[in-house]
Amino acid sequence: MTIQVIVLNGGSSSGKSGIVRCLQAELPTPWLAAAIDTFVDSLPASLRSAGEGIEFAEDGGVTIGEEFRKLEAAWREGVAAMAGAGARVIIDDVFLGGPASQEPWRKALTGLHVLWVGVRCASEVAEAREIARGDRPRGMAAAQAEKVHRGVSYDLEVDTTHMESLACARTIAAQAT
Repeated sequence: MTIQVIVLNGGSSSGKSGIVRCLQAELPTPWLAAAIDTFVDSLPASLRSAGEGIEFAEDGGVTIGEEFRKLEAAWREGVAAMAGAGARVIIDDVFLGGPASQEPWRKALTGLHVLWVGVRCASEVAEAREIARGDRPRGMAAAQAEKVHRGVSYDLEVDTTHMESLACARTIAAQAT
C-alpha cells in the first residue's frame, strides 16, 4: 500500500510545521503541504473575529463560526481532490474537537491511503515554544496539548518534547514509504 496522504494532528506549537518541512526533504517523492494555518491566513479579515469566522481569545481559546466551518469543509474537499488527482499531501491540522474533527477528514479522504499521525508535546515545552514564537495568544499551546488527542485514533504517534523534527519526520517517513 502506497501512502498518499499523511495527516499530522497536534496542538499549537507542538512542532507539526517543522516536521512537515523535514518530511518534504526526507521523502523520496514530492509532497505538498496543506496546513490549517495557511487556510486561516487565507480568510478575509471579516472572518477573523467573533461571529461567523474564527476568533482567538487572549487566553488561547478558539471560537469557530458557521461560515468558517463551511469554508473549512470546502478546503478539506479541495485537499482531498488534490490527493485523489495524484498529488501526495501532508496535512497539518489541529483537531480542536478531537474525533469530531477527525471524522470530516476521514470522509473526505475515503478511498485514499492515509497515515494518521499524532504529534504530541508536553504542554510546558509547547508553551515555551509559543512564547518564543510570539505569534500566538499565550495559553493556546497549553490548552490544546492534550485536548486535540482525546479520542483520536492514529497509526503512529511521535513526541517532540525530546525528539527533534527531523527524527520525528524520519520515523513517519519509514511508515509512509
